[in-house]
Amino acid sequence: MKVLSIVGARPQFVKLAPVAHAFSAAGYEHVIVHTGQHYDTRMSDVFFEDLQIPEPDVHLGVGSGSHGVQTGAMLGALDAVLEEHAPDWVLVYGDTNSTIAGALSAVKLHLAVAHLEAGLRSFNRRMPEEHNRVLTDHAADLLLAPTEVAMAHLADEGLADRSVMVGDVMTDVCFLVRDAVGGQQPALPQGIDPANDYLVSTIHRAENTDDPARLRSIVDALNDVPMPVLLLAHPRLVARCAEFEIDLHGGSIVTANPLPYPGMVAAVMHSRGVVTDSGGLQKEAYLLGVPCTTLRTETEWVETLEGGWNVLDPELTSLSELAVRSTPTTTQRAPYGDGRAAQAVASVLAARVR
Repeated sequence: MKVLSIVGARPQFVKLAPVAHAFSAAGYEHVIVHTGQHYDTRMSDVFFEDLQIPEPDVHLGVGSGSHGVQTGAMLGALDAVLEEHAPDWVLVYGDTNSTIAGALSAVKLHLAVAHLEAGLRSFNRRMPEEHNRVLTDHAADLLLAPTEVAMAHLADEGLADRSVMVGDVMTDVCFLVRDAVGGQQPALPQGIDPANDYLVSTIHRAENTDDPARLRSIVDALNDVPMPVLLLAHPRLVARCAEFEIDLHGGSIVTANPLPYPGMVAAVMHSRGVVTDSGGLQKEAYLLGVPCTTLRTETEWVETLEGGWNVLDPELTSLSELAVRSTPTTTQRAPYGDGRAAQAVASVLAARVR
């Protein structure tokens, strides 16, 4: 069996790692196409190195641009790649422009498409990620869902016969890295003492970064938190703050470059809590048993809200108190699987190959 994976952004590289290892163990031919959606070394190359993912077979080098320009550039480049490799499955991951471009290119060439992390819904149609995931689900031949909630969303949309629950592949890699770094003190920048309380924060979504008043309010709220905040600055955040003349230094914020995945896991494990708008980091905080405060009106990972492990604070009304709240005492369920989702993905693709 031959599978072609299309990835382009940090969360997709994390998901790719256990899948690539599972395909290798099963002896499947695996072609990796990197669109170049995330082109910064710290958001791209370092993940291949740290998670021991094979080098991409194809790198499109698309780079940045508006959603339409970026997606169009990917579509323009992918047809020739897919025709050359003619895989049994085209596997797309999550909710990015790389995912929708890969799905559209493949279905128009009559290649079978499988969507990993299918069925997630924010029900916020202003989010480009929501458009990408919904359109991909309805185009794909096989929907690999991470949770029972995702399976229910797919059934509600008439897609039950194409859907299989495999669990969450990010759980696989999160647990592996957690066990590898658990006894190590994280390497943190000057201004953050790992022996004392601190928070980890990431902000990157357009609804939080592209409105100068909204972005200024978020930065001000983080600066008012009564402990150091390790702000791992996504390139979009840095660019928007420079454009809007918002200072990312001072107050409680300690700004640093994005960390390699093992470093991120270690930093979160030793932190008092997480403040983010990232779907992946919400879930990683939950898996690592760390409270999360999410600066959005909704979350696709609704399971994290149970027991107060994740709390939504879109209006920033209580951030200084919520962010430093104590770890919940409620027992967590295991809605994201047992860490063997990638093996299930490999098995399902083999069983359903045309």
